[in-house]
Amino acid sequence: MVTMPLMILGGLATMINNLPIPGFQEFMNSIFANESWKGFGDSVWEGTFAVLSVMIAYLVAHNLSKGYGKDPVATGVVSVASFFALGGATGMSSTGLFVAIIVAIISTELFVRLIGNEKLVIKMPDGVPPAVAKSFAALLPAMIVISIFGLITAIFAAFGFDDIINSFYEAVQQPFMGMANTYWSALLLAFITPFLWFFGLHGANMIDPFMQTINAPAIEANINAISNGDVAPYIVNKPFIDSFVNLGGTGATLGLIIAIYLVGRRNKAYKVVNNLSVAPGLFNINEPMLFGLPIVLNPIMFIPFIIVPMVLVSVAYFATSIGLVPVSTVMPPWVTPPVIGGFLATQSFSGAVLAAVNLILSVVMYIPFVKMGVDQALKKIAEEE
Repeated sequence: MVTMPLMILGGLATMINNLPIPGFQEFMNSIFANESWKGFGDSVWEGTFAVLSVMIAYLVAHNLSKGYGKDPVATGVVSVASFFALGGATGMSSTGLFVAIIVAIISTELFVRLIGNEKLVIKMPDGVPPAVAKSFAALLPAMIVISIFGLITAIFAAFGFDDIINSFYEAVQQPFMGMANTYWSALLLAFITPFLWFFGLHGANMIDPFMQTINAPAIEANINAISNGDVAPYIVNKPFIDSFVNLGGTGATLGLIIAIYLVGRRNKAYKVVNNLSVAPGLFNINEPMLFGLPIVLNPIMFIPFIIVPMVLVSVAYFATSIGLVPVSTVMPPWVTPPVIGGFLATQSFSGAVLAAVNLILSVVMYIPFVKMGVDQALKKIAEEE
């Protein structure tokens, strides 16, 4: 979550350098000699995507250590040092993301246990400032943890693996990203998030860690491919799901809101919840609808809430795979309104059109179930009267 603004900024900066507008590159080059105008975008990328794994190595350790009630800053520093001891200098960008997460978890688990061992604490004399005493208390545990990762690097080097980060990326991370880029994986993602939400579990938050591990490398690979004039390799990433599937939030509930305005106004309860949900729904916040209508544990809404995202992801995937819509290369903030998000993610009006088509599809699919819900509610009222 902390690195999200960095990925958005890095993507926007790269987008500026590679805007697919006819004549844009020539116009900018005519004003600034030798493509010097691209220096801004390149510099922003160096401060965001280029050091993403280093930040993740620190932040994962920082937050995990905080959960253990230990010194988060010291733990984060040890994690970063361990990452570089393992050869992190070759994988500071998103290519080292998996390794950074693994190193952060392992180094933290080791460090918090060692720092709690009194035999490893260097006790300072009375009168020494607390900050100094605290740093010496962590001295031996930090040395041990970092040395372990240095030893691992030396062992791998002895077997001919001089670059652990890139070797891991080629052997594990890249194939994993390829698996996550298939239509079936996209369909699974579209299914599992609303399925969890139906039972009151925050599906988006539960899936997000998985999405982030494939998201940053996929976006960076797409950007690099387009910059080199190649075909972008990864269709499925977070902006793809946010812009074409989660229209109004999980379950494409903006379509449900519109459907209620069209055919559900006879139900006063629906009308009240809808009026409260429309403003946040435009910014992809749908908790008022999930718990107010409700959708959670509502058997009538279960089918469309699950089916609609699966249909939308299918339409979006095949529209992208056959070239009707460009691959998503920019990650707009998740609160970007539907249709606008489709344009920003793909840098194309065809992306906006696809998002609009999917929104219309969601409205059409929700309408029969809204009618069913209204009829049942009115029937219940009549029976009570």
